[in-house]
Amino acid sequence: MATTDKASTRDRLLDAAGELFYREGVSIGVEALCRTAGVSKRSMYQLFTSKDEVLAASLARQLPAYEAQLAPDTQDAAPPRERILRVFERLEKASAEPAYQGCPYLAALVELKDPEHPASAVARGAKEWMKGFFRARAEEGGARDPELLARQLMLVFDGASARSGARVETLDGLAVATVTALLDAGGVKHGVK
Repeated sequence: MATTDKASTRDRLLDAAGELFYREGVSIGVEALCRTAGVSKRSMYQLFTSKDEVLAASLARQLPAYEAQLAPDTQDAAPPRERILRVFERLEKASAEPAYQGCPYLAALVELKDPEHPASAVARGAKEWMKGFFRARAEEGGARDPELLARQLMLVFDGASARSGARVETLDGLAVATVTALLDAGGVKHGVK
């Protein structure tokens, strides 16, 4: 029974952390986190050594869902160009949601400003996964320089998510049009599988 209680407490903490850190930022206090999760600080510290560890675990826990949301089927038979464009179509759709505040991994990196922070390592890993996804699809699609194109796509993704998350810009096809131009310029072919 104690294992179930700990798992439940851990889940509540990570759920609350994911929600609060995304909505309020990483500076949210331990008291607010524990209050939202409905757990005591003592219980939190029995499971995690610090709020930093909670943040890192929360980001790591969200990563599979985040990856599945952006690139849901790793066995997708669609051409590489189309798979890249779908990521940006999904970004545009997500950015139109009222609760959208940008990429949670980019936000963590920007807010923390500490490359040694445990959550920074998780966030960098998420960004490296995405860059790797773009690079692999660019290579499959015949891009002249897949690494450069992947870096350019990351700039568009992060810039679009930051600007739309801050409500400075509505994407309305802007990200897809920008990426289409990059794919054309980079030599990614239509219909290549």
